[in-house]
Amino acid sequence: VGSSDIAHYVYSRGTAAGKRVQAMGGAKNHGIILPDADLEQATKDIIGAAYGSAGERCMALPVVVPVGKKTADEVRERVLAELETLKVGISTDAAAQYGPVVSQAHKQKISDYIQTGVDEGAELVVDGRGFSLQGYEKGFFIGPSLFDAVKKGMKTYNEEIFGPVLQIMRAETFEEALDLPSSHQYGNGVAIFTRNGRAAREFASRVQVGMVGINVPIPVPVAYHTFGGWKRSAFGDVNQHGMEGVRFYTKTKTITARWPEGAVEDSAFVIPTMK
Repeated sequence: VGSSDIAHYVYSRGTAAGKRVQAMGGAKNHGIILPDADLEQATKDIIGAAYGSAGERCMALPVVVPVGKKTADEVRERVLAELETLKVGISTDAAAQYGPVVSQAHKQKISDYIQTGVDEGAELVVDGRGFSLQGYEKGFFIGPSLFDAVKKGMKTYNEEIFGPVLQIMRAETFEEALDLPSSHQYGNGVAIFTRNGRAAREFASRVQVGMVGINVPIPVPVAYHTFGGWKRSAFGDVNQHGMEGVRFYTKTKTITARWPEGAVEDSAFVIPTMK
């Protein structure tokens, strides 16, 4: 698992040498929120999915897409309320909801992305760049950050930030919301929040993403089901886990036999030793 450019490089070199390859790349997972969703539960789910592990996981949910202005405004207010109670701390603090990012270099990269978002014209509602944890001032901490009014085509939307940054993209219609993850370069995971079974089935059937959650913010299946994304999120024709994983490590042997009449299985048969 790595960036999509490296995944594609490994896949290309491996397959050129006749190897079977699974190479997992980047992700930009979306959470679609329809107006009929349980907004209280959906918001809590999104907070955990976006900021858990400091956003440093391929199945994080860094983009939320509320459908309709009323839904978007309410989701924004609910997210802001949740962020006021979100605790950032060290790994030994049982009350901490996430910790530092992996390195100083990555902390700077996330900070640069936040500035790029500002420069692109997105609204920086919460800026976590100034966060400092008392007693751990040299730690690689970034506070929870929130953007609103993010638009298609922005660098910060096109690319994976891989940090505690949530982006709100407002959609007017179901079709517009469906198009965002479907047309993105990555196709790892997506979630839809709704009480409408027909809308959920329609979305799951049509969205061009490898793993879909219905009222599940991080659609990671249990180990005996397959795991893997589409487009630039995964390279290879066989996914991880479950029977797909078994096939990856298996060579198929096909035996065709025809026995003459009267043939029997002789348990006493001994294969002669070659001298």
